[in-house]
Amino acid sequence: MKHNLKITIILISMFFLTQLIGLFVIGVYNANEIPYNMQPPKDIQPPKTCDFQGSYTDYFQCIFMAIPGTIIFSFIIAIGIFIVLTRLNAESFIRAWFFVVTIIAIALALNAFFIKANIIYASIIAILISIVLAYFKIYKRNIVIHNLTELIIYPGIAVVLIPVIGIIGIVVLLLLISLYDIWAVWQSQFMQKMAKYQMENLRIFTGFFIPYADKDQKQKIISIKEKYKEKSDSFIEKQLQKAKIKVKLAILGGGDIVFPIITAGVFYNAYKSYLPPVIITISATLGLLYLFVFAKKGKFYPAMPFLTIAMYLGMILSWILMAIKVI
Repeated sequence: MKHNLKITIILISMFFLTQLIGLFVIGVYNANEIPYNMQPPKDIQPPKTCDFQGSYTDYFQCIFMAIPGTIIFSFIIAIGIFIVLTRLNAESFIRAWFFVVTIIAIALALNAFFIKANIIYASIIAILISIVLAYFKIYKRNIVIHNLTELIIYPGIAVVLIPVIGIIGIVVLLLLISLYDIWAVWQSQFMQKMAKYQMENLRIFTGFFIPYADKDQKQKIISIKEKYKEKSDSFIEKQLQKAKIKVKLAILGGGDIVFPIITAGVFYNAYKSYLPPVIITISATLGLLYLFVFAKKGKFYPAMPFLTIAMYLGMILSWILMAIKVI
């Protein structure tokens, strides 16, 4: 098992809760406009199926058209800009970039809850609250606020992307992202480098972030805190650093969280039923659990291939159940 049982349960629970929040937010925006001018154009309708009625060329052209090229292109551009900014040591600009994106994503999710609660000026209240939360998340480095906001950030991001992706598109996109994840983790180690840069230079992380220690290290921490309990928090933190206490990190990247939400949302839009996306959500959670249980400590693993395989199985199960009229 990659982490101890307690941390594994926490990570899996956070992942599953985020997926459920995502389904709620998706349902709200299915009946309401996305605010802040984030609503995709209504004329964008990705193909849902590719019927083989012509040549192989027509069939593969349909599949190609179903792939959300704008998303892939934006993904490549964003990574390119991020790499350039890291080379320029533009940490302040990157934090500001993350700050703006965080505000929008949190506001979109909160607005869905406020709409459901019939709160007037929901979008205005949501943006004001999100500014405060984003400030403490990005500039104050609070672990509790960081993880709490991560629960709603990815549903907010997903609702903007879901309308421009069809079923064929998400099937192909998951495959491409999984191949990229394998290359970035096992081949180039780009993911590890990016995560290290975020945590050490930017002092932020896009994803769930849970530091923990074993029993011996915990006892050292307790002893130091007890010894210097009259001192300031900054002084105690310096003493902990001097003691070179080894703290382990349990992390789950943002992409591993958002793509299952997007997949569930695409299936909800396609079939107007919660059962297929719920099946996909459960299968993704089980896929992540499988990874955490069988992964070895101290090794890095790309999560997307495991999630993708699990979601493919969830899709197949959904189609079978629909075919036999169970759902």
